[in-house]
Amino acid sequence: MTTTEPMMQKEEGKVTTKIEERTAQVPSGAYLGLAIGSMVLSAGFMLAGKKQIANFVGQWVPSLLVIGLYNKLVKIEHEIGYGGAYR
Repeated sequence: MTTTEPMMQKEEGKVTTKIEERTAQVPSGAYLGLAIGSMVLSAGFMLAGKKQIANFVGQWVPSLLVIGLYNKLVKIEHEIGYGGAYR
């Protein structure tokens, strides 16, 4: 372990905390809404015969759901561990 590793971990913690503070302000349902919207949009493109763009948009769904899940887990962690800071 080099002397810069603990410093990098400390800095990563600060950056991660700032990101989590900002994203905690977004309601968890927003990510679900975006995922459902992506499914509908993808289905529309598929019905219009644009298969490539339909596949592209359809691939957004799992990413949006994972981001929403992460957001929810961060909120729960802070609620349990830090007295409900992110409601």
